[in-house]
Amino acid sequence: MPKELHLRISPDFIHNEDYIHEQICRELNVRIDDINHIEVLKRSIDARKRAIKYNLKVAVYLDEPFEDQKEFFFPKNVSEEKSVAIIGAGPAGLFAALKALELGLKPIVFERGKDVRSRRRDLKAIHQDHLVNPESNYCFGEGGAGTFSDGKLYTRSKKRGNVKKVLEWFVHFGAEKDILVDAHPHIGTNKLPKIIQEMRNCIISNGGEVRFDAKLTDISIENGQVAGIEINGSEILDFDNLILATGHSARDIFELLRAKGVKQVAKPFALGVRIEHPQELIDEIQYHGQHSGENLPPASYSLVTQVKGMGVYSFCMCPGGIVAPCATQQDEVVTNGWSPSKRNNPYANSGIVVQIAPENIDPDADDPFICLNYQKMVEKACWEAAGKTQKVPAQRMRDFIEGKTSSTLPESSYQPGLTSVDLNTVLPEMIASRIKVALVEFGKKMSGYLTNNAVLHAPESRTSSPIQIPRENDSMEHVEVKGLYPCGEGAGYAGGIMSAAIDGIKCMEKIAEKYQDAGSM
Repeated sequence: MPKELHLRISPDFIHNEDYIHEQICRELNVRIDDINHIEVLKRSIDARKRAIKYNLKVAVYLDEPFEDQKEFFFPKNVSEEKSVAIIGAGPAGLFAALKALELGLKPIVFERGKDVRSRRRDLKAIHQDHLVNPESNYCFGEGGAGTFSDGKLYTRSKKRGNVKKVLEWFVHFGAEKDILVDAHPHIGTNKLPKIIQEMRNCIISNGGEVRFDAKLTDISIENGQVAGIEINGSEILDFDNLILATGHSARDIFELLRAKGVKQVAKPFALGVRIEHPQELIDEIQYHGQHSGENLPPASYSLVTQVKGMGVYSFCMCPGGIVAPCATQQDEVVTNGWSPSKRNNPYANSGIVVQIAPENIDPDADDPFICLNYQKMVEKACWEAAGKTQKVPAQRMRDFIEGKTSSTLPESSYQPGLTSVDLNTVLPEMIASRIKVALVEFGKKMSGYLTNNAVLHAPESRTSSPIQIPRENDSMEHVEVKGLYPCGEGAGYAGGIMSAAIDGIKCMEKIAEKYQDAGSM
């Protein structure tokens, strides 16, 4: 068995293999010639003290050979196998389809939006012309919201499924192997589209199908069982198993389910602003006066506090990133953030959001749509405050705390542009008052964080689905409709690329188990 070691390495020596080998030889009391191979298992940065260190977990092969695993994914040709419908080509839908190939089922993926290449033109229209295509935008299209997101592959959902498998599949389709060892793996928005296209090509070449501009418009339910689907208002297809992986912004799907009498429940979500700082400032704070460079990546942060009984925390922090316009309808403004693989943009951005439960909005309400309606209200208010364009209402951080409109605004990565407003008059008081208290607290935790060189963009509102489509714990089918598998973020069972992918895999595994039990595979 290889020997495992934990090493603490100065950033100055993290790329010096000779130095690292010397440390390993000293720890194990061996010669360099005794070592057959050194494999890095985990890598993280500890910047809590001024003497910043990399933590490395390595496996040292002394007497046994090292065999590098080159293949991680083993599909079958499923062109003649039993079909499963998958609605949505985001992480949940794509990974469900890939798992179907391994299990010997034929995935047919229906995606309302366009392929990656065609989708870029619609993103350009949002940035330049303030035109939102409701079927093709940052949330809808091949790869879902994940394609043009940051590409973070970190999850706390390790008890729910095989995190390693998901990372290995990303590597199989073109991601760097570093994601297998980094504590907070990241692919980058510039690299994700090609990886997503390779996944699609694999699905098709092995007998599956991926259809674009194919919007789910109806579900046929007979005697509590899925019987078929309608695509684009006219095409009727028979399916008895349907994975519904439509993402957290497919509000028309929630409306469809309500019209069909399919049970849904209100779900807590988070809403707030996206804050942008100069990346150099975040580096200086987190690295104790040092700056990122060859040996240290652009710094990130994670902040959390409680204000008047509600959690306020940083969300989807993007070092060296971009603030993006993520509306799915013309009459709303929505922000999110992403980073390229090198994280080399001059700004750092993060959501600062307040956790909202249905009872925070109305203690007496019994409406599955209460949180969704609140979300929509805030997004429309921000659209109106910004002049009914895709410009974003914005304010410097200290000005927001002091309640005064900023006379000028700093440069921002948000391409449609900024409109200076007092966000205290736009955001609900329940949100604005808590964010103000939290920012003061965060300024104490990170000296220099609270500055007028930071600008708030409103709103950050699509942190997660405000509705949950309830399912059985064992079968993962809907609690009332057999054959309906609510899946991923849109169903309320995931919170990012990794957890959505894991959920997609598990849903497909449950379908395969059902077929095996029925003797039809």
